Formats: sequence, structure tokens, C-alpha cells
Amino acid sequence: GTEREYETLFTCESDDGTKHYIVYTDHSVDEAGNVRVFASIYNPDAENMELTPITDEKEWKIIETVIAEIQAEANKENEQ
Repeated sequence: GTEREYETLFTCESDDGTKHYIVYTDHSVDEAGNVRVFASIYNPDAENMELTPITDEKEWKIIETVIAEIQAEANKENEQ
């Protein structure tokens, strides 16, 4: 029941459009100095947003791939 604030980094959906993912952060940092990033499944049409944990390894790979692509693009832009 604790309320916390997070910043949405991006949203995306599965290839078949049946699941929607949200990637977000609270800007906290882990032991290695990396900003913690979280991902969940959500229903964009729901009145109250409920986040569901991602438990499927294939779904995690999708999220990791999207994060890597966004990070690579940001790094490329910073180099210019």
C-alpha cells in the first residue's frame, strides 16, 4: 500500500499487439552505479493502471532488446 513515484521511460507492445509493456525508473542506483530500470505489463485501456510482473523469458528478451536499441541510439546522438 505504499505510493511511489516513477518516471515512464517508454512503452511498447508485443508484435501481435496483445500485450503492452511499460519501462520505468525511480532514478535509484544499484551497487555498480547503474540507474535501476523496471518493466511491467499494463493495460492501456484500464481506468486504474495495474502493473503485472513480466515472468516470461521471451518477453524479457523483447524488453532488453528495445532498451539496448534505445541506449545505442542515445549514445550515437551523444557522439555527434
